[in-house]
Amino acid sequence: MSKVNTVSSKEPLFHMIKRDDISLPKAWAIRLIAVLLSLIVCAVVIVAITHQNPLEVYAGIISGAVGTKRRIWVTVRETLLLLLVAIGLTPAFRMRFWNIGAEGQILVGGIASAALMIAFGNILPGWLLLILILIASMIAGMIWGLIPAIFKATLNTNETLFTLMLNYVAMQLVTFCIVYWEKPAGSNTVGIINGDTRAGWFPAMFGSDYGLSVILVLTVTILVHIYMSYSKHGYEIAVVGESQNTARYAGISVTGVIIRTMMISGAICGLAGAVVVSGASHTISTSTAGGRGFTAIIVAWMSKFHPAAMVIVSLFLVFMQQGAIQIASQFGLNENASDIITGILLFFLIGCEFFIRYKLEFRKKKQEKEVDA
Repeated sequence: MSKVNTVSSKEPLFHMIKRDDISLPKAWAIRLIAVLLSLIVCAVVIVAITHQNPLEVYAGIISGAVGTKRRIWVTVRETLLLLLVAIGLTPAFRMRFWNIGAEGQILVGGIASAALMIAFGNILPGWLLLILILIASMIAGMIWGLIPAIFKATLNTNETLFTLMLNYVAMQLVTFCIVYWEKPAGSNTVGIINGDTRAGWFPAMFGSDYGLSVILVLTVTILVHIYMSYSKHGYEIAVVGESQNTARYAGISVTGVIIRTMMISGAICGLAGAVVVSGASHTISTSTAGGRGFTAIIVAWMSKFHPAAMVIVSLFLVFMQQGAIQIASQFGLNENASDIITGILLFFLIGCEFFIRYKLEFRKKKQEKEVDA
């Protein structure tokens, strides 16, 4: 005698499966969809807050980013700064050393630049002062990157917490310096450094004050790409990032690679401090880094550490940030409105990376199985 039992297994409606591979066009199509969805959500938020036509608001975003020649150059300047910091983080992240301390490295680079501008602005020739500023800012950032690298390489400390805490130490150093450099006295600000002589300022090139910044950032971007892709050191960074044990077996000095790579990463971020202080703001404060050290992490990860992609992602984020600032003032919104719009964009852009790595697979209709007892 046989008994027919119906076996049914309850499965979820869908589950996530890691993709084996995904084509480049498909990956960018997912990112494009994420951008479009973020713009739709932003439009809903805009209507809810301003009761304005979203198209008019988006026109304001475009105007805020590229509406005038000055706004175009500001967008270019901010893009360059964000790109430079992202390029600086790339070697460390490729090695899987989570350098969250770019903010601090920018600040100490800015301190070095401001110190030279104040101390030698009326003594040294402009060209020599500028060279010293670039070198000193890189050395300062290098030292700030070297500290956590030594502790990581020798004591295996947590580099994420270490570099993050150094950001706050750098902020306190800036505050300490402001006490001695404040101008006018009692203002608790440094003010514009060498505003009358422009000593230590980046010279105007190509009809803009930011021409030299363009040359520096593009040069560093190309050099880092060559270094990471075609040099022995770049290969060693990749191997250490994949497996430290494999690197040791291959005869690579993991300690040396960690220290060397973080010195490079810190130096580039320190250079960004010089680009900010000498090339843009001409002052120093605790907000000199402006959150770029954290935003650059998003740029580097979304771009898969590819320089060309970093340019595109940096430009898009800065474009939307500058536009969001414009509509906040144009439509009488408070300063947090632009942060909300920027946050929505980042939410979708970061979230889409999950769907690039994973895909949804829905439950297939299963036939009931009969089992003889």
